[in-house]
Amino acid sequence: MPFNAFLKFSVLVAVMTTAISARADLVVLQYHHVSDSTPPATSTSVSLFEGQLDMISDLQLEVVDLQKGTERTLAGTDGQGNRIAITFDDAYDSVYRTAAPLLADKAYPYTIFVNTEAVGRNGYMTWDQIRELAERPGVTIANHSADHGHLARKPNESESDWQARVTNSLDSAQEALARKLDAPAPMFAYPYGEFDEALERKVAERGWYGFGQQSGAIGQTTGKTRLPRFPMANAYGQLGSLKNKLRSKAFPVDSGKLPDGVISENPPTLMFPLVDPIDADRLTCFASGQGRIDFDVINGNVEVQAPETFNSRRFRYNCTHPAGDGSFYWLSQQWLDLSKPED
Repeated sequence: MPFNAFLKFSVLVAVMTTAISARADLVVLQYHHVSDSTPPATSTSVSLFEGQLDMISDLQLEVVDLQKGTERTLAGTDGQGNRIAITFDDAYDSVYRTAAPLLADKAYPYTIFVNTEAVGRNGYMTWDQIRELAERPGVTIANHSADHGHLARKPNESESDWQARVTNSLDSAQEALARKLDAPAPMFAYPYGEFDEALERKVAERGWYGFGQQSGAIGQTTGKTRLPRFPMANAYGQLGSLKNKLRSKAFPVDSGKLPDGVISENPPTLMFPLVDPIDADRLTCFASGQGRIDFDVINGNVEVQAPETFNSRRFRYNCTHPAGDGSFYWLSQQWLDLSKPED
């Protein structure tokens, strides 16, 4: 290649890489309890939550409404610099008592995903409390199913039984929210972050965005029914690693073409195309409980498989790659072993 042509090509690649890393991706944070006295696995301590909010402020990251932020990010109309969205699953009463006042002090919008049959039970908000929050500026209420059941089709469950069970859970929850709050948002958070392609189709048929619990940022190539969120419980939301998460970029592959996560082999194989600006020499992959794992590049595709089998119902492969300015492209694939017991 002549030097001038090579120089032009190099400049073009640099410009494209800079544009990708500078684009406005959406990082969604996922919480359950904000409390010092609830189960540690699903809780964020009050001091940690305050520290997380302070870091968002210190980094001068804009906190946006989840639905609008998702729409604009997928459309590529949000300019440059990451945005942050804050979500809570299950409508626990600690969100009302503790998180809501702290968020109000910073004027940060947030979304609460409600499993409607739990409302009013011990440890959960009441409908009056949910309605009060819904009337505040920047607070959105959305669907988390009626019963918080495992909604992926179970082994040996008939198609008709699955259809009836899932349709009832999705639609009865939306109807309850409509009765109580008038206009629930067109968004759904999968209980436990579990989904399969059939459940995704149910969400898509209703015109909803579907949010999981796999980590990573939302970008233009993210599938509308498998939108990632970073879990922020104590084990995952520590301040030492939070900056990288808040500044992470969506991995530049079409996540809608990744597997739905229901495994047929253990350990499973993840395959995705090696596209610009991803360089295999700078790519790092990890597996839950197994640390860093190897991968192969075969015919232009990255193939990732953990060396050991998994004993849990849910586990992940995470792959990261430098994205410039100290940020990272972040891909997270959650796997689901339906042969393992439900929570």
